[in-house]
Amino acid sequence: MRAENYEARNHPPSNEFEINFGPNHPGIEGNYALKVKVHGDEIVAARADGGYLHRGFEKLMEQRLWIQNIALVPRICVPDPAPMEVAYSMAVEQLCGLDVPERAQWLRVLQLELSRVAAHLFTFGGHAATTGMYSPMFWGVADRDLILDLFEELTGGRVYSIYNIPGGVRRDVPDGFLQRLSDTLDYLDSRLPDYDNLLFTNRVFVTRAKGTGPISQTQALEWSVTGPNLRATGLKFDVRRDDPYLVYDQLDFDIPTEEPGDAWARTLVRRGELQQSVRILRQVVERLPGVAGPIRAPIPNPLAWKVPAGETYVRIESSKGELGWYVVSDGSEKPYRVHVRGPSSMHAVQVLEHLVTGARIEDVAQIMFSLDACPPEVDR
Repeated sequence: MRAENYEARNHPPSNEFEINFGPNHPGIEGNYALKVKVHGDEIVAARADGGYLHRGFEKLMEQRLWIQNIALVPRICVPDPAPMEVAYSMAVEQLCGLDVPERAQWLRVLQLELSRVAAHLFTFGGHAATTGMYSPMFWGVADRDLILDLFEELTGGRVYSIYNIPGGVRRDVPDGFLQRLSDTLDYLDSRLPDYDNLLFTNRVFVTRAKGTGPISQTQALEWSVTGPNLRATGLKFDVRRDDPYLVYDQLDFDIPTEEPGDAWARTLVRRGELQQSVRILRQVVERLPGVAGPIRAPIPNPLAWKVPAGETYVRIESSKGELGWYVVSDGSEKPYRVHVRGPSSMHAVQVLEHLVTGARIEDVAQIMFSLDACPPEVDR
C-alpha cells in the first residue's frame, strides 16, 4: 500500500451518520430492520427494511390446495397465529356457502381470545425490555407458556395450532380442559397486580413511555392505523363490536381506549384488552357446555376440493388490529388470488418511519415494540 497511489478527499463536515437498527438488535422483532440517519442522538430520517423471512406467502398459497394453506397461514404472524387461520377459513366458507356449527364458532372464539392474551403478554415483556427492564420479559414469556400449554392440549400444537378447517374446527375440547382453562384465567387475574407493580406503574417505564411516539387520532385515520394503536388515540373501533362475526355479538365485553396516543397509552390499551379477553373466555367456559351439536360441517374430499368461482373479503380483529383476507377462486382446486391486509403493513412501515423521525435513538426500539408490529406480515 503506497500513499502516492491514493488521493486524499475532503468530505464536507457533517455530524450525520447512518445506523442499521436491526435485524439482530434485541429491540427489533425477528427479521425486521430500520435504517436510520442520526444527527447526534436524534433521528433525522428513517427507512424500514422488511428483510427476508417467508417472503411470498400470498403467491405460495396460489400454488397449494385450499386445504393445504391452513398449515401455511399461521406463519404469517408467529405471536398471534390464530386469527390467520380463522380468517382464511371464514373466507373459504363464504365462497362455498358453508354454515359453521355454533359450537365450532364458540371454540374459535376461545382460540382467538387465548391467542390475544398470549400475544399481549409477549408484547408487554418485549416493550419493557426495550427500556432496560428484563424481569417483565421473563414473566411475560413464562405466563404465555401457560397459554401454549392449553393450545397444545386442545390442538396438539403449541405455537401453530392448525386447529381450523373450512366448516369448523378439527377437534372438541378434551375432558377437564375448561376447568384447566378456568384455573389459568384465575392465575392471570391474580398476576395483574404484580404486572402493575413491576411494569405499568413502574416509574422508569412510565417516564420513558409517556409522550414517546405519539399519534393523533387524525394521523391514525390518515395512516390506516387499526387495533390497540388506534384505540390508544381515543377512537373506540373494534371489528368484534362494530362488524361482529362468530358469536361475538352474544358476548359482553368493553373496548378499552386511551387518549394520548403515545407508547404509554398503547400499552395501557393492551393491558385493558387482556382483562377483557379473560372476561370473554370466562363467558365461553360458562356457555360452551350448553352448546350441543357438531364441531364442523361436512366438506368434499379435501384433496380434490374445487371451491366455487367468486371473490370475497373477510375481516376480523387480531391482537395487532384489523386483519383482512381478500380471496378469489376461479373454481379450481387452488386459490386464484389471495391478498392479506395485515395491520402490521401500516404500523411497521409508514407509521414507524414517521414516529421515529425526530425521536432520540434510545427510543427507537421502544416505539417499534409499542406499535406491536408483526414483521412477517410485512414480508409476506
